[in-house]
Amino acid sequence: VQLQASGGGLVQTGGSLRLSCAPSGSIASVTSMGWYRRAPGAQRELIAGLALNGNPIHPSYADSVKGRFTISRDAVNSTVYLQMNDLKPDDTAVYYCVADGGLAPWYYTGTEPQYWGQGTLVTVSS
Repeated sequence: VQLQASGGGLVQTGGSLRLSCAPSGSIASVTSMGWYRRAPGAQRELIAGLALNGNPIHPSYADSVKGRFTISRDAVNSTVYLQMNDLKPDDTAVYYCVADGGLAPWYYTGTEPQYWGQGTLVTVSS
């Protein structure tokens, strides 16, 4: 599975961006997708996860983005989106799209996702 992330850029505090992640390859094997980020000088952070294919497990969000970020998926083209609203300078980071094929979502089991896309840089100016 290959993941192509896009949508990063420069935005002012309070602005919005939408990141996209388009999977290719063995898409049918993917059961969950999501996003991580790595801010300068910080550890990697799980931002959002989404179970696919009717799995009733609810999406998961980091406390730092709850109420501001929304993860969703277009079932037609399998693209996963991260809508980011009310952006803050602390949201500045490289954002990575991920996917996994486990029976349960990786973020639910505490494991690492199998597939990683290239990062897309989000910069929020103050």
